[in-house]
Amino acid sequence: MINVVGVTFKPHGQIYYFDPGKLNLKNNITVIVETEHGLQFGTVVNPKIEISPSKIQGKLKSIIRIANKNDYNRHRKNLKDASLALKKCRQIVEQDELNMNIIDASYTFDRDKLIFRFLADGRIDFRELARELASIYKVRIELRQIGIRDKAKEVGGYGPCGQKLCCARFLNDLNTVSINMAKNQNIALNPSKINGVCGRLMCCLKYEDECYEKCRVGMKKIGDKIMTKHGEGTIAGLDILRQKYKVNVPSYGIVEVDKNESN
Repeated sequence: MINVVGVTFKPHGQIYYFDPGKLNLKNNITVIVETEHGLQFGTVVNPKIEISPSKIQGKLKSIIRIANKNDYNRHRKNLKDASLALKKCRQIVEQDELNMNIIDASYTFDRDKLIFRFLADGRIDFRELARELASIYKVRIELRQIGIRDKAKEVGGYGPCGQKLCCARFLNDLNTVSINMAKNQNIALNPSKINGVCGRLMCCLKYEDECYEKCRVGMKKIGDKIMTKHGEGTIAGLDILRQKYKVNVPSYGIVEVDKNESN
């Protein structure tokens, strides 16, 4: 196990882990960190914690220092200039009729690189756009294509539950959600019921998946034959959390049977 600190670069953004060195850090302290893209201004969201080295992708980078007033002012200027660059980039995309939607722009803290994230249906030849932006801003330009779930996280909105989208409210990592999670929870595979506003499977399907997996252990499947006190019947429905079956007994009708009664 190694000691690390969790840092994010935007509200509810993905958490990245860094070596705190000898720094005594607490939640919400702003720091300057070393990343593969250069120096970045971030916020501590997980003070010193112990994690397995296997969870670290690549070499563990270091926290350079706790941010000071000058760092904060520089960060604010970077945000303002990136906002202006975003407007300019969108103008160029519209003029050149490129089939891409520029989502946001950001400078690295040391202004070594200006990064634009965009959404597109397919591959886009943005080489000319990158050259034009580089001639305007005199820095290295990076254009990153992102997915539809990332866009939903940025734009925000409300889910069918009436709450603000989890991805925009508190989810730091957009973990993989599979159709098997809906099947495990015995949810009807209706896209309008299991897809979020982004058009992908709802993130909340993952929340209870582990619980359903545990409750499913030892349970039979729909269509299986089991014996009840009213005779043999066919399982017509499952109540996984209560661990009960709805059984169709030909000579009696639908009866509810506890999992343990059928074993």
